[in-house]
Amino acid sequence: MTSYLIGLVGTGIGPSASPALHEREADELGLRYVYRLLDLDVLRRPVADVLAAARLAGFDGLNVTHPAKQAVVPHLDELSPEAAALGAVNTVVFRSGRAIGHNTDATGFARSLTRGLPDVRTDHVVLLGAGGAGAAVAHALLSLGTGRLTVHDVDGDRSARLAEALERRFGPGRAETGGLEAIRRADGLVHATPTGMAAHPGSPVPDALLHPRLWVADIVYRPLETALLAAARARGCRVLHGGGMVVLQAAESFRLFTGAEPDPARMLRHFDALEGEAARAA
Repeated sequence: MTSYLIGLVGTGIGPSASPALHEREADELGLRYVYRLLDLDVLRRPVADVLAAARLAGFDGLNVTHPAKQAVVPHLDELSPEAAALGAVNTVVFRSGRAIGHNTDATGFARSLTRGLPDVRTDHVVLLGAGGAGAAVAHALLSLGTGRLTVHDVDGDRSARLAEALERRFGPGRAETGGLEAIRRADGLVHATPTGMAAHPGSPVPDALLHPRLWVADIVYRPLETALLAAARARGCRVLHGGGMVVLQAAESFRLFTGAEPDPARMLRHFDALEGEAARAA
């Protein structure tokens, strides 16, 4: 039986669904698959050291999450075209002694949005968060046809860098920086920061800015109903939780790690089962 050793690198990753999600799909495909958490806070080592240790330990691949999706890039031997365009990596594959960075977040979000909110207007969308996940979401939105994307991040320089990169790739007038007030005039809002996770509770948006003409998507999936989504739902907004993105990016990562074809629909069922188990255990 073919075996794989995979890890997840990031901080605060204890609640992650990734280990069980990957391992259950591997069981369905008859693969021996071990998925380990490599928490930077627990290990007290920088991402470069964890990457080097994983390579020496014989890992076949790594998923990378907050806050390491951009920090890991300089330490890789090669980037896929998508990862190079985004400047962010969420999947590292070790092959023949080389560490190759990929990004499956953009396609994961695009497929989740198309599946969950297929008919929403995207003339003007506001994106909260210009980090690694935000960059992937931004490229996905503009690739899907969003007319104008307003990027907001607490780090104004990071917002500006992302907006400039997006305009170079997608053309003038497609991306800009702006404040939260832009939400009042927007068709959609996508949240791509850790706010709302168990370790970072709360909502990044004042409730008063939410309006019924707005759709709201959150990439956070633990919990599925974040404070932002609860407030948006109460204001009459259509909402999309982060579960679809995490599953659909995981399916593509699984394919890159193993060469085997996962079943995304089955992985969505795995995720629903995991959420049910977590709810019963709470």
